[in-house]
Amino acid sequence: MALIPIILIPDPVLRKVAAPVTEITDGTRQLLDDMAETMYDAPGIGLAAPQVNISERVIVMDCGRDEAPDLYKMINPEIVARSDDRSVLEEGCLSIPHQTAEVERPASVDVRYLDTDGREQMLQCEGLLAACVQHEIDHLDGVLFIDHLSRLKRDMIVRKALKELRQSATSPGRG
Repeated sequence: MALIPIILIPDPVLRKVAAPVTEITDGTRQLLDDMAETMYDAPGIGLAAPQVNISERVIVMDCGRDEAPDLYKMINPEIVARSDDRSVLEEGCLSIPHQTAEVERPASVDVRYLDTDGREQMLQCEGLLAACVQHEIDHLDGVLFIDHLSRLKRDMIVRKALKELRQSATSPGRG
């Protein structure tokens, strides 16, 4: 397994709609393993392929606790049902470092996806898992969590993130 560099805003790959996976290969499985290692190292609870500069519809997530990991590797995930109930959770994104905001989403969703063996799976998600899977599937559609905010909040977060990225790029000894 290997760590993969995480793409940061404003990289245009984050705004592209990712292509469906047409064949699950050893390369697909390796990508998912590498994405999981990258997500844990970041550390984060979800990562979509566009965030590692690969425009394919694959995501990894683990909303379990450190002592009870619960890793999902999803190929071509698709939300097939959404609750009318809404919930608000604090979200952040590995592609927009150190920035968070409260995001309102459906409280529960049903997701259909292929596992690494190509078998169709269904997953009912609620709470943090529901927010996480919606966030990661948004990435596959070129949507970022900041797109769910008011223009004022979104612009504020983008300005802060870009300023921080510029400062870290010009600071000696930082990478």
